[in-house]
Amino acid sequence: MKFTFPIVTLCHGGAQRMLAEITNGLIGLGHEVTIVMPKQGVVEYEVRSHIIQTGNMDLYAEDFPQSDVIVSNFYTTVACSQAASEMGKGVHIRLSLCYEPAFLYDNHLSFPTYHMTNNLLVLSEWQQDLIQLLHGIKGHIVPIGVSPYFQNLHIREQIAEPLNISAILRRIESQFSWHREQDYLISQLNLVQARHPEVIINLICPPQEFQESPNLQGLRDTGRYRILTPANDVELRYHYNHTDIFVSSGTYDAGSLPGLEAMRCGAALVTVYSGGNLKYGRHERNCLMSYRYENRLAQDIIRLVEDPVLRKSLAREGERVSYEYTWERSVEAFQQAVNEIIWR
Repeated sequence: MKFTFPIVTLCHGGAQRMLAEITNGLIGLGHEVTIVMPKQGVVEYEVRSHIIQTGNMDLYAEDFPQSDVIVSNFYTTVACSQAASEMGKGVHIRLSLCYEPAFLYDNHLSFPTYHMTNNLLVLSEWQQDLIQLLHGIKGHIVPIGVSPYFQNLHIREQIAEPLNISAILRRIESQFSWHREQDYLISQLNLVQARHPEVIINLICPPQEFQESPNLQGLRDTGRYRILTPANDVELRYHYNHTDIFVSSGTYDAGSLPGLEAMRCGAALVTVYSGGNLKYGRHERNCLMSYRYENRLAQDIIRLVEDPVLRKSLAREGERVSYEYTWERSVEAFQQAVNEIIWR
């Protein structure tokens, strides 16, 4: 089968990683995949697909090759995908990696894109329910996965350092990060540091975003945190394996991939409920999870700092559960959903 994926960019990020993994997985199953990308798009993941980089800042139906299936994703790729489909270039299916109207500006533009096709793929039951409630469309679920490269290397006992607490921060200047609650995250990490000044707090940032962000550089300049800028999965896996407690403060996420990756690498997870992370996270069974209104993130982190038995128990169970989530499973669910849509 021939697939066309219009993709704005493949920079470091959970949604972009999923697009890379799904397209690579389809090629592994013998499908033909083409990625159509505007001229400003970047590729920071290993991609096996044929890439057509256009000469324009926007994508147009004329840029699309003939295919069997067109898979749009971010809302700016939907209209051109539907236009290409109406030109006979393939069946249009949307892979919604986030429900944009609820947290991005220009929701008067993103909301109507969910009326352009009823062929919909989503990441979790939470996202499925949300879109069905607002638009009457029930999407097929394609769950997130974790690469087998991410694994517990069992090196924590060999590291001659105090307890490591890590979190991922993104550039706030883009206006895409408010839902990550990063000011809240920093305030909670500061409370932990005040109670336990011996711990090391790592802030993990994509390298390019750190270079472009005065806010992230300002956090470095306080001297309170260790800034880590992994350039690839080799470095990211090492940082996950260096981590005793991984913290996530986001309140809105269809999948919440970093928490699952950290679990796979043996870190105990402390997280805020974000919707999609309820798919794999269970409070006091494999993580500590709180609602944002409870304002309990620092309290939960401190609890694990002071209770190593609980910390290690949650980490073990989290690692076990993480192995239920593989990209092979995701690609198989994607392929099955596409077949059901095409042949219904």
